[in-house]
Amino acid sequence: MAGLYEIWRRAEVSRRLDVLSGFIAMCAAGDDDARRRLARLSAGVEAALSASPPDLVIASECLDELLWWADTEWADHPYRPVEARPDEADRQTRDYAKDLWHAALPVPVRDEMGRIELSLEVGFLALCRQPGLDCRTRQDVFYVAGRAAMALDLGHLEAAEREIRRMEQVGCVEPRESRCG
Repeated sequence: MAGLYEIWRRAEVSRRLDVLSGFIAMCAAGDDDARRRLARLSAGVEAALSASPPDLVIASECLDELLWWADTEWADHPYRPVEARPDEADRQTRDYAKDLWHAALPVPVRDEMGRIELSLEVGFLALCRQPGLDCRTRQDVFYVAGRAAMALDLGHLEAAEREIRRMEQVGCVEPRESRCG
């Protein structure tokens, strides 16, 4: 099974490929030569990412050629995609990485993750709907639920279940006087 770093790198390249290839496909709609070039470069990236282990150097070179092409042909296009800010790029890459990571897991593990995710969601909603839950406790519930979700994203089932139990304990404390507006 692929490591998390390798999956993250594949996700970065895949995210950038999707954005650039979509833009170039729109711009090159009527040009058969451009469509063939786009298909060749996209296939090069996909083949490099599908190799075992993935050849990120070749994938990045094909991606760089797509970027150069978009910069030289359509730099002034009003819909030319710009590179996302680092925080936004990481959020987008995280979504891609989650999909790749989940696809790499065996089916029984994915099924167990689904069960834990459902337990997290039901428990979280039940706690959030508790009458009289003070602001600080509600913030603690959100925080611990986020930790459980991150553990699931990484495939750490035991950690996710531990955080769910912790979330339930946090939500069961006696209400305090709320100092939140």
